[in-house]
Amino acid sequence: MFTYRRDYNTYTRKILKNKISKKMLKAKYIINKLKEHNIVFFTWVPDSSLKDLIAYITDNIDNRKHIITANEWNAIWLASWYYLSTWKIPCVYMQNSWLWNAINPITSLADEKVYNIPMLLFIWRRWEPWKKDEPQHIKQWEITIPLLNVLWIRNEILSDDINIANNQIEEAIKYIEKTKKLFAFVVKKWTFEKYELQNKLKNDFKLSREEALKILIDNIEDNSVIISTTWKLSRELFEYREEKKQWHEKDFLTIWSMGHASQIALWVALNTTKRTYCLDGDGSVIMHMWWLSTIWSLKPKNFVHIMFNNWAHQSVWWQPTVAYKLNFKKIVEWMWYSYYFQAKTENEIKKVLWNIKKLNWPIFIELFVNQNDRKDLWRPTITPIENKINFMNYLKKNEKKHIINSRAS
Repeated sequence: MFTYRRDYNTYTRKILKNKISKKMLKAKYIINKLKEHNIVFFTWVPDSSLKDLIAYITDNIDNRKHIITANEWNAIWLASWYYLSTWKIPCVYMQNSWLWNAINPITSLADEKVYNIPMLLFIWRRWEPWKKDEPQHIKQWEITIPLLNVLWIRNEILSDDINIANNQIEEAIKYIEKTKKLFAFVVKKWTFEKYELQNKLKNDFKLSREEALKILIDNIEDNSVIISTTWKLSRELFEYREEKKQWHEKDFLTIWSMGHASQIALWVALNTTKRTYCLDGDGSVIMHMWWLSTIWSLKPKNFVHIMFNNWAHQSVWWQPTVAYKLNFKKIVEWMWYSYYFQAKTENEIKKVLWNIKKLNWPIFIELFVNQNDRKDLWRPTITPIENKINFMNYLKKNEKKHIINSRAS
């Protein structure tokens, strides 16, 4: 239970090198190639393995022509309106995990039977048969290309050989210009050479997200439940439970479904008497901000929404969010949250947690944290199904006790 285990690829370096092609594309080359064909507008949704391409574009393309969108719907819609106003082909890039969310605008707006809007897509096909990864990525890997085929989107795996990739791009653009249809390049891991983002938007907040998380865990009610957002925050929560030799049954780790942790937390809060904490990030809150109004409309008295704001999509190497420009105090007031608090230091976090102990109705807490994190975070050693069953059993077991005790009193 409490034995640490590194859950990553166990292949030796020698085997790994044999699996990865030594040929890799320079992001600069691909972007210049697209510019030759007047493709100069890029919009995207955060992705970790296209980070090298994304980082190069961020550093070298004007931000009015390179727009980070809140979610996949936004990216497709934005690209569509760009074409309608300029007659130029837009470029959208995303992870295959996000493709499902883009289906609606693709089929209801861009499809050839609707408005027939040309578009070039770069879709990273996460996972490979020899690589260990999250279970949902395996399923998505299996059906990415079949799904593109079902959508009648012509597609091709982008080669990591410069000469072949050059011909692929030429043919793809000819196809788009002739048919006004979408074309998708499926991108494998390690296709692009490493490129470090130069223009990082940094902050000088004192606490890291992990430090703030530990203060939080040490100062909330023992019988509370937690729903944590995707990627590093959930990993940090899991590791801290291991460090403290605590069971994981009180925590639901939203290992994927970015932006949906608050929706899960809402329905948990409505069906339990326990205080329910949603641990969220600025990027995921922005992704589905409309959901805040639903939380207000249902008014769960035991719901505490905590947003760790570091101004970045940290999972994709600190690509910026727009959180540094937003006034979340006003936003949550407009969304009719009952209470808003903010904190930047350990003492401030403790004070806020003390102040909310006797408060009811939805509470929003904004924790300002820096962008420091550990590079050796492990993946949880329990499966998503185990996490789900343990969490459900904990809620059921403890709610029964609460009902019995209430009747006895």
